[in-house]
This record gives sequence, structure tokens and C-alpha cells, in this order.
Amino acid sequence: MAASSQDPPPDISSLSINPTMESSVQSIPLQTPTELPSHRSHNLTNNLKRSDPFKFGSRYLEPTDDVFEFNAWDHVVPDSAYHTHCEAQYTFQRASPVSDFDKARFNDNPAKWWNQFYSNNTSNFFKDRKWLHQEFPILSKLTAKDAGPSTILEVGAGAGNTAFPILKANDNEELMIHACDFSKKAVELIRANAAYDPEHMQASVWDISSEDLPPGVREGSVDVVLLVFIFSALSPKQWDAAVSNVWRVLKPGGEVCFRDYGKGDLTQVRFKKGRLLEDNFYIRGDGTRVYFFEEVELKRIWGGTGTVNREIGANGEDRSVSSGTARDEQPKDTDEVCTGDEVIPDRALGVFGTEHTPSPTPKSTFEIVSLGVDRRMLVNRQKQLKMYRCWMQGQFKKPYGTALD
Repeated sequence: MAASSQDPPPDISSLSINPTMESSVQSIPLQTPTELPSHRSHNLTNNLKRSDPFKFGSRYLEPTDDVFEFNAWDHVVPDSAYHTHCEAQYTFQRASPVSDFDKARFNDNPAKWWNQFYSNNTSNFFKDRKWLHQEFPILSKLTAKDAGPSTILEVGAGAGNTAFPILKANDNEELMIHACDFSKKAVELIRANAAYDPEHMQASVWDISSEDLPPGVREGSVDVVLLVFIFSALSPKQWDAAVSNVWRVLKPGGEVCFRDYGKGDLTQVRFKKGRLLEDNFYIRGDGTRVYFFEEVELKRIWGGTGTVNREIGANGEDRSVSSGTARDEQPKDTDEVCTGDEVIPDRALGVFGTEHTPSPTPKSTFEIVSLGVDRRMLVNRQKQLKMYRCWMQGQFKKPYGTALD
């Protein structure tokens, strides 16, 4: 049944699992399970899941692989069937957008919905982001023993699932983490955490699009700004103000570590009628908002007309997003409630739907150090389903020699 190298790949979407086929696939390698690479092993003593943090990014789907042998594969480009499905979903969503009444209701007071969200979901609802140092190595430099005075500003800190893992791994006695969130309920959760250490962490309520800077943060004082699944919660009208504020707080040479949703992610595709606010911008079932970005859009927002410095791996693959990608968080399944890191499906950007009207080029133009698409295919082996996820990840630097705005 094995296809030759000249044969086209089989249509796996219509196949059913054959127990004898599955066993034959597993019996092909001559190695014992412990000799297999950890990302290919089913042996619990030699399985990638034994690592902490769980390291993703190394399981590539080869033409001879049984797609249903594992429940996830890295950097898989979606197939044409998924493309067609997405186009149909976008047409369906545009036909029944959010009413003008509800658009005003959700946009006029977004803090209300985030406070309600964190009131309903305690800190136990979220998983710590243990992958941060893996994805953003600059954090390891700032938390090293002899790093000296260092300041990290996290925007959209939520319940502290980014700030506390950084604090736990910290050996720098002169590190200060400013953990800010739009929701006062989220800040209360951080301050109530037993690990909260006022000597190295300050939790504050702050709107990144406001005219004020975060409490205790001066202009040009921050080494790194973390924006992990927060920019997507902003209205497109707020982007320029947010970028300007990030510019203001960063030191020259300071960096932004960015991760968020990409257009075509299954989270976007599965929205039903009455959820579309505007192109790529939706309201969830809990009243919170979410935007899905394209790579070209982020280049424009952060870099103006600048170009992206891409890192190419030894095999020619694009490594602008590092090979070990962060996907170890999976909140409970609720009615389209997505806190930013759920593990659902993936796909490439810049193909579906109409492009959002370009925002004006921001006055504060960053150097785009890296920016790329992070893809992952999940499979349901029982139902023979393939699902795709897509995230955007990048690092943006405030150039040296820039005056404070």
C-alpha cells in the first residue's frame, strides 16, 4: 500500500484508520522505541512530553508519514479543502455581522467584558507559559544573575501566567517586572497570588492605548515589552496609540516580544453569524474582542515600510519564528472563549478574506528583527479530522540613537 516517491500523496481526509495499517507503520523502524527521536517516540521514557517546557516545532510531516500516527504536526501548510472551507466561512460571517447596537455595546466599554471574564475564570483556568525563554531568548539574558538593572513590561498580563514563570526563573536581583492589564480583576488575581513579590513585580491597571504611561514606568526605561495575545484585543483604531506608547517606554535598543493570532486560524474560521465586527475582527461569546493578523499588516503597523530580517535554517526553512514554538496552553472549552493560547488549528496567512484598510504609518517606526507565521496541524484520530492553527510571532526593536518622544 506504500506509495512510490513519484505517486501523488493520497487523500488522507477520506481514509479511516486501519488497525493493521497503524501497526505496520509502527513496525517499520528497526530501532527500539527508546532509539527513536523523542518527537517521534511513543515511549513515555523517551517522549517529548517528558520535557519541561514541552518543546514543539520538530515534528515535520513527511510524505511517507501516517498523518494520524500523532495528534499534532508542526509547520504544516493547510490543504486546499481547508482553504475552500475558510472562504465559505468568511462569506457566511460577512452576511451576518454584529448589529450596530451590539457593535457600540462591545466597543464602548471593553473593560467591562474583560472584568467579567476574569471574575468568571480564576487563575487556575490558565496554564503558565513555560515556553517564554525558549521563544524569546532575550528574557534569559535579562534574568541572568549578572544582568544588572533590567525592566520588563508585560502588557495584557492577565492572571500572571507570563510574569510569574519569568519571576520563578529569575536570578537577577535587580530585575523589575511591570505586569499591566486593562482589567482590574486580572490585576487583583496577580496581587493575590502567593508568588507575587513587590520587590521584583508591580501589577497595575493600564490601557495601552491611553495617553498615560503605566504606573511607575518612565519614558525610555524599559528593556523589553511583552505583547503576548494582547494586541488582538485592541480595536484597529487603537493600534497607532498602542505602538506609540510602546515606543515611549522602551530604551533605545529595547525590544518588543510579540505573539498573537494569525488570519485563517481555526479560532477565526469557526465563528458563527453575529460575531463579525469588521474584517478579521470579532466578538467572542463572552463579550471580549479578538483580531486576526496578516504578516504584511504587522509589518506596516510596527515597521512602516521597513523590511523583515529573516533567519533561514540549514535546510532552507524559514526560522524567523524559532523551531520550538509555544503551544502548551489549552484553556477549557467554552463558547468561543479564547484567552489567547488555545490549541486549536492552523493555517498560512494573507490568502483569505479582504484586507483591512491600512492604518496610517505610525510615527514610531521599529526595526523588525524577526516576524513569521507559526503553523501547526492538529488531528483527531478517532474522527479522522485535520485542523489547522496559525499564530504570528515577531521581535521588534527600537533603533539606537532615537530621541524620546
